[in-house]
Amino acid sequence: MLTAKKLYGFEPDYAISPGETLKEVMESLNMSQKELAVRTGLTVQSLNRIYKREQPITYETANKLELATGVPARMWNNLEAQYREQLAKIKERKQLAGALDWLKTIPVQELVNRKAIEPQKDKALLLRGVLKFYGVSSVAAWKDIWTKPAIAARRSQCFESRPGPASAWIRLGEIQAHQIECEPFDKAKFAKAVKKIRLLTVQDPEEFIPEMIRFCSESGVALALVPEMKKVPWHGATKWLSASKAMILLNLRGKAEDQFWFSFFHEAGHVLHDSKRDLYINDGSTDDPREQKANDFAAKILIPRDRDSEIASMRAKADVICLARELEISPGIVVGRFQRLTKKWNYFNGLKRKFQWINSKGRKS
Repeated sequence: MLTAKKLYGFEPDYAISPGETLKEVMESLNMSQKELAVRTGLTVQSLNRIYKREQPITYETANKLELATGVPARMWNNLEAQYREQLAKIKERKQLAGALDWLKTIPVQELVNRKAIEPQKDKALLLRGVLKFYGVSSVAAWKDIWTKPAIAARRSQCFESRPGPASAWIRLGEIQAHQIECEPFDKAKFAKAVKKIRLLTVQDPEEFIPEMIRFCSESGVALALVPEMKKVPWHGATKWLSASKAMILLNLRGKAEDQFWFSFFHEAGHVLHDSKRDLYINDGSTDDPREQKANDFAAKILIPRDRDSEIASMRAKADVICLARELEISPGIVVGRFQRLTKKWNYFNGLKRKFQWINSKGRKS
């Protein structure tokens, strides 16, 4: 059996009014306009306005037309609803056509590749799909949410210069996070979850990821993992989706395990210690005191600061492995601390794991 695969949507730029259908029905019944007026109790003027698209077919009129023509009232009601809906879409398309320049700032092809939006040849339909992806009805609404400092106070230079890719990555995280069922946020419970998650660093991703998500969700935090977006050099972000649900958003930028874990605990620090009003972006900067505080929190959670001198003086892999075993943490995290303390970025890299995304076909990417 042959089937047709729908690749692109189609929206006609015209609307057929119920009045046109009414004319066809009258012709098929050999019924004049005057006769229909008598049979329905409607005036000839009312019928003329329906023909000319100046007057809608109401529920009452639909019932009268059913009795006079035999065509069910539900059909007249459906025709009227579809006509009005199509008129609204045509009006919307004209309005959207004036906002196509904004579309150029959004990584549309990347969103299509990730199946976040449907491919469309028609630019107006494509714009509509992008607005739907963001959950807004207009570009003006998008700007109110994503570009006003009052809405998202914690910004980065990347967000200011490339708000399209930056907002797209965060929005992908929001959509994923909304699908994660969470208990109401409990600060004490999340603090305990953070300590439990620290012990997962010695495991492989296929083992620790489900556990991380579960520990977080049980304390009111949705952990979203979204592949990095081009031109967005961030490791993570934190945003409150509601007063009782926070989102921690991570990627694998750099793919090194020490950076992944540091990013998670950095974002956890924001959840535990900072305001629920702001969007926090981990772009590596420390100009904001809250970012430095989150860095300090992550560092202390992973490895106590009083071990720094010992770590900096390490000379052999066996020393790294021994300390990691003592601290119940992955050796790669110890390596990461050593490299940051000594700036010897090539030392002990063999002990540091690289994480990779697995695509829908089970292949690493």
